[in-house]
Amino acid sequence: METFHILRAHLSLAATSGHLVLEKMNPTVSIAVILTVLQAAHCQMIRDLSACLLGQSLRVDCRYENKTSNPLTYEFSLTKDNRKHIIQSTISVSENVYRNRANVTMHKNLVCLYLHSFTTSDEGVYMCELKATNDYTGNQIKNITVIKDKLEKCAGFSLLIQNTSWLLLLLLSLPLLQAVDFVSL
Repeated sequence: METFHILRAHLSLAATSGHLVLEKMNPTVSIAVILTVLQAAHCQMIRDLSACLLGQSLRVDCRYENKTSNPLTYEFSLTKDNRKHIIQSTISVSENVYRNRANVTMHKNLVCLYLHSFTTSDEGVYMCELKATNDYTGNQIKNITVIKDKLEKCAGFSLLIQNTSWLLLLLLSLPLLQAVDFVSL
């Protein structure tokens, strides 16, 4: 009988004191609360951070896996000379020197930073920080060292490949494949 009461008990965090409080709760409500907490845990995870040159602009791609529909906040920063510079952010305030040179685009599971007029003075460690609203597991952070002479040029249709299903790409390329007699229907 004691085990049954422990199973029906629900642990919750008191917002004001930060202590764990034990309270009895309806089992259905307890399960719903536990599932909500588990869903909020690890809402997004950064899978990859890459950088390339697009003309005279630096593009930093922050790919992530999102397991929730909660809004996503981001911050791109640059660390050089042991100082962190906020380039573009929805988490904190961006530095004036970058405001007119930087913009961010968001696609499905991809946040891209574009830093225009990229020069060697912009070299350093770039950081992508992501946080989903109501994700209490903390921010996801990844770093990449960017040196202008070592950057590759961005592929022309890499965003298309990253954000389009392979089936759609195959359907779009079918007329081309038919034209070279690779496929006959």
